[in-house]
Amino acid sequence: MMTFTLVDQHLTPAPVTDGRRRRSQDSRERIVRAMLELVHAGDPSPGAEQVAARAGVGLRSVFRHFADMDSLYREMSALIEGELRSLIRQPFSADDWRGRTLELIERRAAVYERIGPFLRASETHRHRSPFLEADHTRFVSAAREILRQQAPEAARNRSLFEALDLLLSFETWSRLRREQGLSYKRAVDVLEGMVKVLTAEVG
Repeated sequence: MMTFTLVDQHLTPAPVTDGRRRRSQDSRERIVRAMLELVHAGDPSPGAEQVAARAGVGLRSVFRHFADMDSLYREMSALIEGELRSLIRQPFSADDWRGRTLELIERRAAVYERIGPFLRASETHRHRSPFLEADHTRFVSAAREILRQQAPEAARNRSLFEALDLLLSFETWSRLRREQGLSYKRAVDVLEGMVKVLTAEVG
């Protein structure tokens, strides 16, 4: 949208100040950060009132920026993806597929620790969110494809591949860390031991 001012008898376009737009963008980013902080603090389903209070904005601002919760989930997903992109792209140091599979355990553990609260929150809302359902499917598919690329020998054995995919999944990591109460290091050690046993007889 533009306004016009009269200069030298001609209509000359003058851009509307960007101040309002910058304030709107700042408010949007604060809302996303607030949602992330609340989820990371352990609340899988913070209400709009909590988000508004944490962000320091009015309740109407939350609803104005996000007409539905899926739009907020998209913003959070984009932020998390940006945080994890550099970690996911780190080169593998092992030369063989067994070594790379073991590296995947440590790498995924670090990722799961960072995004675990969001994934658990997503699980809470997935049944009523087409975006979260599709996002979960993409996440699982991407994880399987990474395993397939790094361990092609295992991928040729369907049963072995499915077992490794299960062991390296977020669901397994969450069970070890939460329900079974294992420390980070102990959970990694358990997964590494199981992977070594599974892959020992594979050529």
